[in-house]
Amino acid sequence: MNHCLLEVEVIEAPTTRYTQNNQTPIAEMKVQFDGLRADDLPGTLKVVGWGNLAQEMQNRIHLGHHLLVEGRLRMNTISRQDGTKEKSAEFTLSKFHPIGVKTNEGDRNIQIPKESSSLPKANPTKIDQTNEDNSTSWNSAPLIPDTDDIPF
Repeated sequence: MNHCLLEVEVIEAPTTRYTQNNQTPIAEMKVQFDGLRADDLPGTLKVVGWGNLAQEMQNRIHLGHHLLVEGRLRMNTISRQDGTKEKSAEFTLSKFHPIGVKTNEGDRNIQIPKESSSLPKANPTKIDQTNEDNSTSWNSAPLIPDTDDIPF
């Protein structure tokens, strides 16, 4: 199964084009994401959305937005004019979740835009009621039990 979830920053705003036969909208944008190590350069990726998602991308995503993007990752082979072939990664979007917008100081402003308020929120589980400030603690128990009942 090919399913990816990435935290990205939009570095080129979405542009929309349409297919020739049935005029289906296709939106494309360029994003970057942090490397795994501190000395790694940020990676860049082309993100493509189709149909209603393409129109939503065009209306709601702008340069500098931080997003969680869900979708499929694939590699395209592009033939260059000099006869060589180049591989390019492309991310086909299935969902996006706004996180915030980068400020001038470089910190992220984690204010979620109003139009994304319908996104599902995580449900915390209270596991310790003895806290003085009644703060919520997250249940971090593993989803897979420690024992295995499979007989082989």
